This record gives sequence, structure tokens and C-alpha cells, in this order.
Amino acid sequence: MPDRFDVGDVIRMKKPHPCGSHEWEILRVGADFRLKCVGCSHQIMVPRRLVEKNTKEIRKKS
Repeated sequence: MPDRFDVGDVIRMKKPHPCGSHEWEILRVGADFRLKCVGCSHQIMVPRRLVEKNTKEIRKKS
């Protein structure tokens, strides 16, 4: 089964980052995801299950 998340995709999460942005760019995919906030460029590591649970929308890279 192909993974629905790819490096470079932008995902929209249910809750906003403290800077106000809901969108995150995927920098790394695996058991943990490295995400970069589109609003303020802050980077975080998040477990895969939390990303899958809290993602509302996936915008594929062009």
C-alpha cells in the first residue's frame, strides 16, 4: 500500500500552531514525521499516529 504522505507535501492540521498557521510542510516521513510550520518555519518531530489522526487535508507537492 503506498504511503499517502510524501516529503514536500503540505498538510492542514485540526489545531493551529501558536503562530496561527494550520499548515505544515513534511520534511521527513517514517515512524516519526519532521514538520515545518508554513507560518513561522518552526520545526518539530511528531509521531506518525498523531499526524494521521490530526490531518484534515493533504496538498500534494507540484
